[in-house]
This record gives sequence, structure tokens and C-alpha cells, in this order.
Amino acid sequence: MDVLDYQQLQDCLREYAKPRDRITGLLADGSLIRLRKGLYVFGERYRRAPLSREYLANMIYGPSYVSLDYALSRYGMIPERVDNVTSVTTGENRRYSTPFGIFTYRSLQLHRYALGTHWLGEGDIHYLMASPEKALVDKVWTDKRFSPHSLKDFDSYLFEDLRLDEDRLSILDWDEVAAISRDFASRKIQMLAQCLTRHRSRL
Repeated sequence: MDVLDYQQLQDCLREYAKPRDRITGLLADGSLIRLRKGLYVFGERYRRAPLSREYLANMIYGPSYVSLDYALSRYGMIPERVDNVTSVTTGENRRYSTPFGIFTYRSLQLHRYALGTHWLGEGDIHYLMASPEKALVDKVWTDKRFSPHSLKDFDSYLFEDLRLDEDRLSILDWDEVAAISRDFASRKIQMLAQCLTRHRSRL
């Protein structure tokens, strides 16, 4: 693939007397681009295919999958274009500024991590991304500024703060919403599921 770690680069350049110096030279002339310490991507003239930022997000820090604002925007559930690629991880919160944009990662407990994630992409490039249902749940759960006391709080948060497109709720898989809610075992997410179910009846 077009993304390599340091050990792979060392193996590719093992016939050079000084592989580290060769890597420095490749970085200097743009043949290689550093994503983060120990992770590189070929320069544009050597790439075999256009880069997927979602794929890069999975590679830069893991385990992780694309979710939150970026996923909600891609699914057309919020009107804003989100340039920063947002992900969820079982590791620590992270932020990486790279030549391909900013990649941020929010921590999520392991038992709340897997359900609602899917492999997307085409050809040789595939990446893990949250379903629309999981992206919304992840957003509500990780937004510590939002502490709801009633279902009315969700109405203002979802449709005023997030500016969620109510018409797009029709794309949600309601069985998946219920399953994710059970996995989270959280009053906050149970209330979200109740709010979404109430709006479902209006569609």
C-alpha cells in the first residue's frame, strides 16, 4: 500500500549503506511524506491511487474508526462540512496535524466500541467507519458539555445545536439504534433512543 511504517521502509531500503539517511533524503525531496513519527506515505508522483483520508485516519492511530462530526457530515445528517477527520478509539484522546489535515480521536470504552462499525471503501482501500446510528450515539456520548435532564433537552441539542436534519432520520436502522443503546447501558443514550423513536413516528 501507499502507507508504510518505519520498519517497512527499513526493509525496502536494506540494501543501502545508510537507510536512515536515505529516508531523510526521500522526505526532503517529497518522495515520502511523514504522517506522524514512524508512519509515512508516498509522495504524489509515486502513489498508485488517490489517498483516502478515512483510510489514513485508521492508520494514523488505532484501533480506531471514523465517527462523530465527520461521519455525520458525510452521511448528510448535519449541514456543515467537516474538514477535520474525527474518529473514536479504545486508546487515549489524540490530535494529529498532518499535511493531509487534522485527525482527532476520542476515547471510548471497549464494550461500547465495536457495535455499529462497518468496513467501507472500494478496490484495495477499505476503512472502518461508524454507521449513521453509531456516529450519532458516539457524538452524544462523547460530548461532555451536553448533560440532558429530559427529552426536551435532546430536541434543542439535536436540532438546534447539532442542526441534525430531521428528514435524514429516515435512513436510520431503528433496530441498530436499540442494539447500540443496550450496549452502552447508559441513561443518556437510552434517552437519545427514546427521542429518536418519538421523532420516527412523525416521519
